[in-house]
Amino acid sequence: MLLSLLKILFFFAVVLALALGAMHLSEIGQMLRIQYGGTEIALTPVKAVVALIVLMVLAWVVFKLLGLLLATLRFLAGDETAVNRYFARSRQRKGYAAFTEGMLAVASGEGKLAQDKAARAAKYLDQPHMTNLLAAQAAETAGDSRRAESVYKQLLEDDRTRFVGIRGLMRQKLAQGDTHKALLLAQKAYSLKPRHKETQDTLLELQTREHDWKGARQTLKDKRNQGDLPKDVALRRDAVLALQQASDVLAGGNSISAREAAISAAKASPDLIPAAVLAARTYTAQKDFRNASRILEKTWSVSPHPDLAKTYAEIVPDESPSARLRRFDALMRKNPDHEETRLLKAELLLAAEDFPGARRALGDLAEKHPTVRTLSIMAAVERGEGADDSVVRGWLTRALTASRGPQWVCDTCQNVMHDWAPVCDSCGGFDTLTWREPEGARSTASTSPTGAEMLPLLVGSPRDKHADVDPEDEVPDLSEPVQPHPPGPAEPEVSAPKPREKRQPDVAPGMVPRESDYLDAEPSATVTTPEPAPVPEPKPAPAADPEKIRTDPPKAAPERPSEPEAEPVMVRPDAQPADEEDWSKPSK
Repeated sequence: MLLSLLKILFFFAVVLALALGAMHLSEIGQMLRIQYGGTEIALTPVKAVVALIVLMVLAWVVFKLLGLLLATLRFLAGDETAVNRYFARSRQRKGYAAFTEGMLAVASGEGKLAQDKAARAAKYLDQPHMTNLLAAQAAETAGDSRRAESVYKQLLEDDRTRFVGIRGLMRQKLAQGDTHKALLLAQKAYSLKPRHKETQDTLLELQTREHDWKGARQTLKDKRNQGDLPKDVALRRDAVLALQQASDVLAGGNSISAREAAISAAKASPDLIPAAVLAARTYTAQKDFRNASRILEKTWSVSPHPDLAKTYAEIVPDESPSARLRRFDALMRKNPDHEETRLLKAELLLAAEDFPGARRALGDLAEKHPTVRTLSIMAAVERGEGADDSVVRGWLTRALTASRGPQWVCDTCQNVMHDWAPVCDSCGGFDTLTWREPEGARSTASTSPTGAEMLPLLVGSPRDKHADVDPEDEVPDLSEPVQPHPPGPAEPEVSAPKPREKRQPDVAPGMVPRESDYLDAEPSATVTTPEPAPVPEPKPAPAADPEKIRTDPPKAAPERPSEPEAEPVMVRPDAQPADEEDWSKPSK
């Protein structure tokens, strides 16, 4: 409101000044006299001011007429004029409209329409850095990679679009699988714009794929200096790259440089297990066992791993199991409660034949975390302590469907790899492998669609040697070979009758009764052949201890002489004599 008041006051001040000036000029009695060529013109002050204004207007009109005359002359000479500018503005409006519609078509995925609009925009606009870019994107959207590559090459000619052209060609080579040329293009694009984050990531990925570990370390260093990576992540990845560089140097025969690179990688990332293994082996090759043990013990305190224990054993390969157990005590003290430490101690005690100690070291791992390794150790412990074969088979049967335990698993695609590598062979991720148990391993091992979980019921359960067993119901030991049944004619099967109650057998002392001796007349349901013809009763043998006969397993009978006066052969309840009178003799 104050500003409006000031404007009004200024307007009135100007009007007042003009009015006072006009009054002052009118009161002046002097005249303005102009004399030219004998003619004299006398003007009052007011008329002189009006004449000055008219003169200024006439001068402006004259200048405009002169400009029109010059424009007409330029038009006749073929130079650019307002008419040309009018038509140029019309073409520019059409070109920008086509360019806008082409960009919208690219965004909506209409490749063919985008190509048409890009051609129309290039026809009306004389700006190739814009129209070529639209044409390249339209060709990519339409799937015309050859046209896109040709347009990207045209963008290389302009300094303003050179980076865009190189980046587009790099993407084309990546789509074609030509990683070598894509790496060269990425290096060129990185030199043009070192702070471009996407170009940095692409270059680092391509360098790791092409095993350019030195270049990858330099790119990683630049990313860390620019603040694009946290310090711990940068140190970890630099350690991985240093490890692979050391492996390549070691393969080339330069063990000194490889040792230095491996040691620096192990120091930069103590949880990098392959780096610690390589550094320890280089120390062992140089007979520096103390530093080799120190690196392995440091890594074991952070992340126990079977490869560390294997390398620790390689330091003194020809030691006794008891001496190795004492030496490994320094390693196991670094992380005593870890599962890997308990498994390692159990395996060392098994090698020393201390089976109760191995059981104590293993604890309840076989129940809380059953894996192939823990169940196999339990089977070895049971075997070493003299357990029944069915117990050992039961543990091994459980190991058939158990989890394999921790493995190298990719955190990105869950791919399982046998050995560690800096790049996943499935998804190509860098430093994505972790030593852990795959997802779903325990749930998969707990149930088996093939019915393998029923195998422990099939292999049997252990027998209790101290249990009281009824002598009549005791099952004979079948672990020894059974006496073969003599050959005879095959007889047809008969249906099994309903079983009847048993009675005390009526047999001679020292003879093992048959099943038919317990029944009143007919065989039980387990007999599938008719009762054979009666045979002559053998001569009574000397009295023997019935308990000894029932408990001791039968032995194979030695060859009998041809004389009929030989001792009678003991008969097993599960093997019946033949129909012949004396089946020990050859049949006629």
